[in-house]
Amino acid sequence: MKLFLLPTISLILTLTACSLATPEPTPTLVPTPVPTPTPEWERPGWNLVWQDEFEGDELNLQNWTFDIGGNGWGNQEWEAYTNRPENVRLEDGMLVIEAREEPELIGGRNYSSARLKTQGLQEFQYGRIEARLKLPYGQGIWPAFWTLGNDIYKKAWPTAGEIDILEFVGKEPGLIHANVHGPGYSGASPIGTSFPIPEETLRNDFHTYAIEWEADEIRWYFDDEQYFQVTSDQVPGEWVFDHPFFIILNLAVGGRWPGYPDDTTVFPQFLLVDYVRVYQQP
Repeated sequence: MKLFLLPTISLILTLTACSLATPEPTPTLVPTPVPTPTPEWERPGWNLVWQDEFEGDELNLQNWTFDIGGNGWGNQEWEAYTNRPENVRLEDGMLVIEAREEPELIGGRNYSSARLKTQGLQEFQYGRIEARLKLPYGQGIWPAFWTLGNDIYKKAWPTAGEIDILEFVGKEPGLIHANVHGPGYSGASPIGTSFPIPEETLRNDFHTYAIEWEADEIRWYFDDEQYFQVTSDQVPGEWVFDHPFFIILNLAVGGRWPGYPDDTTVFPQFLLVDYVRVYQQP
């Protein structure tokens, strides 16, 4: 019996195997490439040439240095500028400049703050210079985002030139100011303008402040809206904006223009800087 069963079983297995359908090969799945997100700082028509996004724990000293002291800075200001973390630091991806009331802390000054500059480190001639800022407020408070000519120690002020991208004085909570200073148009008589903004938005929200600077023209922008321009034929003296400038960020307390703190002024006050970026055209 076994001699006859074995071939029969073998035949059945062979026929069964032949009758099974050949399985389809499993397709190889090719993952869909994820597009690289466009960097938030990309701006059509411009090349980004320098930026500080203020990430990390420490200020990048390859970008910034400090003005130190309490000499009034030519404006009869009341603060002493320091480089202490109490006055300047990075927090949550932002640069924080803090003005504090600290009686007789430094040289008899009753207030402390900070003034940063890119002098000797990062200097630029022409292009778009912008920063995203949230402003302090109050009587006697004076934040600024501005530039000075890099030959300031050779030609002195105002011959070296000054471009005020943003100035704000706390006694005028609904205005921002844009100015240029040069020989024959400086100090209390610059070439500039004031631009009205709803009062609460400047202290409660971040906004972008910028200039676009060409050889014979400078334009000012608030959140990408142009609100002022000046050309070389509009200034009463020499046009001195044809060489490299460096960037300054500071928070002053007091001065001839903003006036001085009073009982309504709250301390500390903060100038918050999300980023500073410089673009040039290709």
